[in-house]
Amino acid sequence: MTRIRVTTVIRAPRSQVWAAIRDIARHVDWMEDAVAIRFTSPRTSGVGTTFDCDTRVGPLRLTDRMEVTEWREGRTMGIRHVGVVTGTGRFTLGRGGFRSTRFTWTEELRFPWWLGGSVAAALARPVLRRVWARNLRNLRSRIELRQDGAGSGAVVP
Repeated sequence: MTRIRVTTVIRAPRSQVWAAIRDIARHVDWMEDAVAIRFTSPRTSGVGTTFDCDTRVGPLRLTDRMEVTEWREGRTMGIRHVGVVTGTGRFTLGRGGFRSTRFTWTEELRFPWWLGGSVAAALARPVLRRVWARNLRNLRSRIELRQDGAGSGAVVP
C-alpha cells in the first residue's frame, strides 16, 4: 500500500471550491491523468455514485473503477478504487486563511502483483505525487482565474 498526499491553498471560499469539484464529470477539466469519466450508477453525486475513469499516466493506461463512499457537502469527498488499482482517495476542504481554502488530496493505493505490486507502488508514488500536485495547481488556477476575471467570484465550468 502506498500513501500519497498533496495539498494546496486556493484563494476562494470553501463553497466556491466545492462548487468546482462536486461535479465529478468535470474532474477531467483539471485532472491531467483523467481522460474520460463514465457513470455506472444512476446517481452522479453523493454516496453510492459509481463511475469508471479512463486514466493515463505516461504510457500506462487503465480504467479506474470508483465508488463515492463519503460526501460531506462543502467539506469532503471520499472514494474507493475497486478496479485494477485498489484503495481509497479523499478530497478534504478546510480553512486556508482569509477567504481561502486548503484542499488536501490523499490516496492510499494497492497495486496488483501482476502490475508490480509494492515495487510498482514505490515507483509510482513520486510520479503520482507530481501529477496530482499539478492537478491541484490546475484546479487552483481555474478557480482563482475565474474569481479574478469574473469579478463575481463565480466558478464557471
